[in-house]
Amino acid sequence: MPTQLLNDATVIGACPHDCPDTCSMRVLVQDGKVTGVQGNPVHPFTQGRLCAKTNHYQERVYHADRILHPLRRTGPKGSGEFERISWDEALATIGEKWKAIIAADGPTAILPYSYLGTQGLVNGLTVGDPFFNKLGATVSERSFCDSGASTAYVMTVGPTPGMDPESFQHSRLIILWACNMLSTNAHMWPFVDRAKKNGAKVIVIDPVKTGTSAMADQHIRVRPGTDGALALAMIHVIIHEGLVDQDYVDRYTVGFEELAEHVVPYTPEFAAQETGIDAEVIRTLAREYATTQPSAIRIGVAIERSAGGGQLVRALACLPALVGAWRKPGGGLLQLPLWAFPVRWDVLHRADLATPGTRVVNQWQLGRALTGDLKLDPPVRSLFVYNSNPLVVAPNQLLLKEGLAREDLFTVVSEQFLTDTARYADIVLPATTQVEQVDLMFSWGHLYLTLNRQAIAPLGESVANAELFRRLATTMGFEDPFFYRSDEQIMRDAMDWASPAMQGITMESLEEQGWARLNLPAADVFAPHAQGGFPTPSGKVELKASMAAGGNFVLPTFRQGSNDHQDGSPVPALPTYRPPNESGGGKQRRPARYPLAMMSPKSHSFLNSTYGNLRRQASREGEQKLFLHPSDATARGIRSDDVVRVHNDRGSFVAVAKVGDEAMPGVVIAPMGHWIASSRAQATPAALNPTALADLGGAPTFSDNRVEVGLA
Repeated sequence: MPTQLLNDATVIGACPHDCPDTCSMRVLVQDGKVTGVQGNPVHPFTQGRLCAKTNHYQERVYHADRILHPLRRTGPKGSGEFERISWDEALATIGEKWKAIIAADGPTAILPYSYLGTQGLVNGLTVGDPFFNKLGATVSERSFCDSGASTAYVMTVGPTPGMDPESFQHSRLIILWACNMLSTNAHMWPFVDRAKKNGAKVIVIDPVKTGTSAMADQHIRVRPGTDGALALAMIHVIIHEGLVDQDYVDRYTVGFEELAEHVVPYTPEFAAQETGIDAEVIRTLAREYATTQPSAIRIGVAIERSAGGGQLVRALACLPALVGAWRKPGGGLLQLPLWAFPVRWDVLHRADLATPGTRVVNQWQLGRALTGDLKLDPPVRSLFVYNSNPLVVAPNQLLLKEGLAREDLFTVVSEQFLTDTARYADIVLPATTQVEQVDLMFSWGHLYLTLNRQAIAPLGESVANAELFRRLATTMGFEDPFFYRSDEQIMRDAMDWASPAMQGITMESLEEQGWARLNLPAADVFAPHAQGGFPTPSGKVELKASMAAGGNFVLPTFRQGSNDHQDGSPVPALPTYRPPNESGGGKQRRPARYPLAMMSPKSHSFLNSTYGNLRRQASREGEQKLFLHPSDATARGIRSDDVVRVHNDRGSFVAVAKVGDEAMPGVVIAPMGHWIASSRAQATPAALNPTALADLGGAPTFSDNRVEVGLA
């Protein structure tokens, strides 16, 4: 399947971003240059639309600030002062430094850091794993997003795709829990809207007033981090008011009697005190959910981001089985449809190449790892960053700056732009954009496999991630042919093409059409668990989780395929409410020093920090904002458009105040994604985020964070 570039063509590609929609794109090429992008009108999920982030993707490709050649630092770290060098010089420098580090301290002194700045099977999350496993570098645990939810979900229902997102059009009641769908999953909204127009009730559960909540029939506002009390109170009502589908429970679940006894204390009154939601609202929610079938729950990635986020997902994964929601299309739970894709993760990770027992460092702890706080032996001597911008997305920004500023830390960053992180690099390597590379895209938001065809030749000397690691393998003297496979071979190796889900799908058919739905029943008949069949140890929904006996764990997919050094700390077998560390429920202490809970959700026009430097998206977002409730603003003498300082013991940032009902009393909202370089006071909300991990799967705790706000 050789790439043939045409000067004038419409090329079918795929959006590369870490988004559930994984859109099919039409890339318009004239005279060998991309002139525009469009949503593919014949793709059943994309339906001809792109989002505010990618509508003008060509502006990203041809931006004047694109890095098109290797660079070497000439000024102080963080200054952004670099000079152009050749690829040979860059690779020779990396090879010399790494070989010296390995000789002195061993390969674990090298730490890779990556996430999903590019989301594909060729150039995405796993592209560097075989290389770093072979090198013997420290294993990077990438549990930033959905790891905690995935641990909880797998413990309860197993790695099942759950609902088909398109089947939501058949739902009679839909709960969007911690999911601002119009901003972060926009292409699913038409299926929800179709159900709504057919009479379904749509309920949003979210502390924040969003565009999605404005479109819902009901918005239930919950104090940050207390959702677990709400979910368990729903279970309490469903069981103790006799609303259980007892036949489904008896046939397809284990642990019901234990759960029924366990939830006795979780009354609506208890939950009301924790969450701030009236007890009768909780009762009505539980009754409507149980009796309006088929009912559906869509959980967003923010659901795990507090101390008890994993146990919240455990409770939510129990709910559909208790009421028999799985019986019909349009009923059940949607977490990650990616479980439907027969990806050969073992081939992508090649964990077998790693030395058994190699240490593991969680990326959420990067600042601590680089400053000696984790007491690593050997310490990290080199950091290699790709597909990520940790200085904006990782917590404890001041500590991370301190670590990145170390003169004895050799840092290499592969990037498209000189990000805040790249400014601290010793070597910067130029990375291609999606239209300059080939990739095969699974999705974590629908059931279509999508091929990204290369539309134009790489600009300057930029290279795709797969090619970057081929060059690094040569530099480090790797002889195994595995490290030199073509992009096409990587794609062919990445999938189990013999799986029933892939029946009728080939590389050739993907080349012809650009996408294909997995070989699964149509959305109007897809009810995968109407008769049980859950991929758990028992084959049933484990209301009482047998996997809890092994203790806390992160799925190997999030840690380069490694199962070494798992947490293993005790995990309750039954879903159990854990109050927030900081953000506080009704019984929580409210320290006078930091009385406000801060949340930092996704921005509408940025994808994490991607697009934070582009004019169109940045002008739409404006300056860093902080949304406050009028009661909190009045108490501090703050009015809309005042410049305020937000702070806690970890740091501070400056924002423009917006007073209104977007935030609940006692809660402030600081959308994330702005770059430090464009921010007042050279800091962003990440400066205040804690490094604590949540209860399951090494999840972060963005939304479990206390602050104070005053005039700047």
